[in-house]
Amino acid sequence: MFPENFILYSIQILLVVVMIAMIIVVIRSYLLHRQPIFKRFGLGMLIGFITDFGDTLGIGSFATTTAAFRMTHYIDDDRKLPGTLNAVHAIPVMFQALFFITAVKVELTTLLPMTTAAVIGAYAGTHVTKKWHAPTVQRVMAVALLIAVIIMVVRMITTPGSNNSMGVHGLHGWWLILGIVFNFGIGVLMTMGLGNYAPELIFFSLMGVNPAVAFPVMMLDAALIMPTTALNVIKMDRVSWRGFAGVAIGGVLGVIVAAKFFTSMKVDLLNKLIVIVALWTIFGLVRDSMKKNV
Repeated sequence: MFPENFILYSIQILLVVVMIAMIIVVIRSYLLHRQPIFKRFGLGMLIGFITDFGDTLGIGSFATTTAAFRMTHYIDDDRKLPGTLNAVHAIPVMFQALFFITAVKVELTTLLPMTTAAVIGAYAGTHVTKKWHAPTVQRVMAVALLIAVIIMVVRMITTPGSNNSMGVHGLHGWWLILGIVFNFGIGVLMTMGLGNYAPELIFFSLMGVNPAVAFPVMMLDAALIMPTTALNVIKMDRVSWRGFAGVAIGGVLGVIVAAKFFTSMKVDLLNKLIVIVALWTIFGLVRDSMKKNV
């Protein structure tokens, strides 16, 4: 049997390879198709920095990015919003995973099966959503944001799992099977615009695992779900390229800065602000989806 450190380092190498592949795909799209990846670069960097800073602290990035994109009219086609969220945050989230994969001990028998299930779910999800029309995407995004808001409020009120022992490092037996099924569903839902951080933190807390132990799992999940989704949606032309480079570069910087504040940063006020912004965004998505049918 391979030593645990060897497997973890192999995962880090895989992440670097996938990251390089993702960068090559973006550069190729720019060079061959003249995609406007540097348009609105400054605004994109600001959005990426803020959203991935919060993402590294466990807040998630999908709700905040959706709100920022809609408030600034950053993309002009809501049908491309779920795919763009996954593609534009793929590189920053892989940086996150590189930081945290070895920071907290988690059993590989939990980490590997759950991540594999999430990736398979993401691959399936991109094919489920590929023919959705704009109103459908807007309504699904609104529902996904509402679910995220509910979970965030529950976390703020109850702080689930905060008293769970740090001595539990994984799931076993039927709980692991449940975790695999859960993560497959999370992989599918991420392609529809629901982030995985808050749901996974709640899930692990309910399973008796301290939320801190969940960080390597949820970050590795996101780090492999997002490029899996991104590579599929790019082939399907379901990504908005405008300002792509700004958001991605700003996101990487946000991850690096947030990693230094990970243990001391208080995010309660930020969470409350995100809830308010997300509710306004939900209203806008539902309103716009109704206009399409008038």
